[in-house]
Amino acid sequence: MNKEYKIIYESNQLLIVNKPSGLITETNEFEELTLESMYLKYLKEKINHPFLGVPHRLDRVTSGVLIFAKKRGSLKTLNSWFEKRKIHKTYLAVVKNKPPAKQGILENYLIKDFLNKKGQVIDKQKSNAKKAILEYQIIDSKESGYLLEVKPQTGRYHQIRTQLACIGCPIIGDIKYGSKQSYVKGQIALHAKSIKFPESINNSPLIFEADCPLTDLWSAFDTID
Repeated sequence: MNKEYKIIYESNQLLIVNKPSGLITETNEFEELTLESMYLKYLKEKINHPFLGVPHRLDRVTSGVLIFAKKRGSLKTLNSWFEKRKIHKTYLAVVKNKPPAKQGILENYLIKDFLNKKGQVIDKQKSNAKKAILEYQIIDSKESGYLLEVKPQTGRYHQIRTQLACIGCPIIGDIKYGSKQSYVKGQIALHAKSIKFPESINNSPLIFEADCPLTDLWSAFDTID
């Protein structure tokens, strides 16, 4: 198998991969190479007329576990699970500044700044604002920063990046949200570590995990498997 393919799990229903930073998830008219196009090519090397559905996305600058559906029925199931918040995602993030508490729940109203392509926290609910909730806890710390485990309960635009920046803890490398620390170009220190299904799809596992990027920043933390 080509080394560019980082497959965590594959069946006749699912294709679950470890997305690298630097690629957008879904094919569009502006970019030839996307994660979707890359794995569609992979499937075309094996079968004729493959189907590849995209039930969720990760930001270009984010790495980690991402699900594709290989059947329309599986895509319908996954879309329903995401809509009903039955799929649980866990992220790891590295921030330079220490959060105000060792663990906490952040609740904010977010709007999308279309001009600057950013999420924005507002003081109170407005007609175009969406409630965003996430849990975080500090699980390790080094001179380079604090390693956080983050569990979003909602799926908003740039939610983790926006909410952590709001408490003075922008993710390392995330210049758009105020980080002053340099990191790998085109990446930030945010990784989708695991996804948990509410039930199996055709005898699939329930939990899928993606290894962190092989950079000095991530490797410094002893608590990362």
